[in-house]
Amino acid sequence: MTRPLTPENQVSGRLNWTWQDILLVFAIITLIFAIVRTATNFTGAYNSTFQVDTSLSVLPSYTLQTLIRMVIAYFCSLVFSLVYAYSSYRYKSAAKILIPLLDVLQSIPVLSIAPGVVLGLIALFPGQRIGIELAAILMIFTGMAWNLVFSFYQSLRGIPSELKEAARVYGLSGWQRFWTLELPSGAIGLVWNSVMSVAGGWFFLIAIESLTLGDKNFRLPGLGAYLGAAADKGNFVALTWGLIVLIGVIIATDYFIWRPLITWAEKFKYETVESENVPTSAVLDFIRRSPTFRVITQRVWKPLSATLSRPKHNQPDAPATPNYNSSLGVWVNWLFVSGLGFIVLWGTWEAAMMLKDLNFSDWLSVISGAIWTSIRVFIALVLSLLWTIPVGVTIGRNPKLAQLLQPIVQIAASVPATALFPVLLLFLIRIGGGLKIGSVALMMLGTMWYILFNVIAGAQAIPSELFEAATVYKLKTIQRWQTVILPGIFPYLVTGIITAVGGAWNASIVSEYVQFQGQTITTPGLGSIISQASATGKYPLLLAATAVMSILVVLTNRLVWRPLYCLAQEKYQLLV
Repeated sequence: MTRPLTPENQVSGRLNWTWQDILLVFAIITLIFAIVRTATNFTGAYNSTFQVDTSLSVLPSYTLQTLIRMVIAYFCSLVFSLVYAYSSYRYKSAAKILIPLLDVLQSIPVLSIAPGVVLGLIALFPGQRIGIELAAILMIFTGMAWNLVFSFYQSLRGIPSELKEAARVYGLSGWQRFWTLELPSGAIGLVWNSVMSVAGGWFFLIAIESLTLGDKNFRLPGLGAYLGAAADKGNFVALTWGLIVLIGVIIATDYFIWRPLITWAEKFKYETVESENVPTSAVLDFIRRSPTFRVITQRVWKPLSATLSRPKHNQPDAPATPNYNSSLGVWVNWLFVSGLGFIVLWGTWEAAMMLKDLNFSDWLSVISGAIWTSIRVFIALVLSLLWTIPVGVTIGRNPKLAQLLQPIVQIAASVPATALFPVLLLFLIRIGGGLKIGSVALMMLGTMWYILFNVIAGAQAIPSELFEAATVYKLKTIQRWQTVILPGIFPYLVTGIITAVGGAWNASIVSEYVQFQGQTITTPGLGSIISQASATGKYPLLLAATAVMSILVVLTNRLVWRPLYCLAQEKYQLLV
């Protein structure tokens, strides 16, 4: 039994070491050693003739190398998301550029940016493996960042006006308001979208670690490349073991990271009464019972938090909001707009020079492909909405059920679809339909999870007292959905839809063009055109298909989803 930390020990700084502390120390040392040992593989010359080994002995090394890429990409995505979303929220003039730019960025498929990223970093680090590694990390980043940005931006926009007024009354500085109000407001959404971001990174891992550009192949040792090589060779034994390792990693990540974070983030929910049904985490309880953790909390974290959250003064009417029209802000905005304008003009000119090489038949194939892919995206979105809303609300409102189903959902969302697709494709060929139906199914695997995780976060964020009031007033099930559940999850649902549509378009590059056992199976669509153009090195056609896809995503977001997003912020904002 853990001995409590007494005030005398807190003052003297002595620790009562327990088995929890010893285990934590050994775990940290082991983790650091494994990372340092594996990181040595990321340097040195790149072997252009590297072939992925599908023997079981390489699985531990491959898995650890993939995990390092995923962790680096995730933390880069998190920092980028916080800065990008916060800048869009605080600086109105910047938001007019950053939010539309975000629509464009999330609409660009991974394979469309691969040629420029890979070839550019290879030129920057000639003959070195670090260039390929950075390219892989950057492409994983593009699959993680956008839903985090949208989630945090939506949370910032949804902060109740009464809390903003309280921060102004207490004279909080910009940093203090961010630390005590704005960052906590997005904690629940950030945690659940982090789960989705990591799952999205796994989804495209095969395409990222086994990349073909023209006549060149760029392969990196990793779990994604292992699964891709096993699926391509029809080695179902290696494929099965690779999936077992992947599922084991997902379960371990859920138990040791996501479940503690979800339990911890529960304290940031807006509610005036304590909820009786809250998530729990044995790992979080284990850490909290550690005397070492208590000392760190008492001596480091609490003083730091108190310093950061202490108002500069106690004058109630002191202005705390920064002056957005200050000369510094004007200069920063002018420099940003000028630099972005120059980049856009230069990029437009270069793109026009490249697109002039296309003929009428190329453009016709791009337009017809856009129509086919649009139809599949719409079908995938509708089918996803039909089941993710009720299931997401059920999971979000029942923490015990969430703890049971969360690992299962993460596994389903994280397994690279192209690893399972050979089995699915063989089944669809037998029943009829082939890739025409299979592409919609595979597209749903890249779509529905964004909606599901956002609905879960939205349902979890609904204050418990609203459900208590619904019980007191004896509202029927349909009335609860109309007055409490749907208005409560609506901002999160719209955020999920925006990222899901971008995910569906991105998933089209692996759902409409499949390589299996030396054969290439395609179906008409923009994703198929992008994959073929990337594989054959037809960069003008790749640019044209990517541009059309980006335009379609941006138009859909601006004409359909953005008005709904504004409605969610104006009509369904939480009041306290």
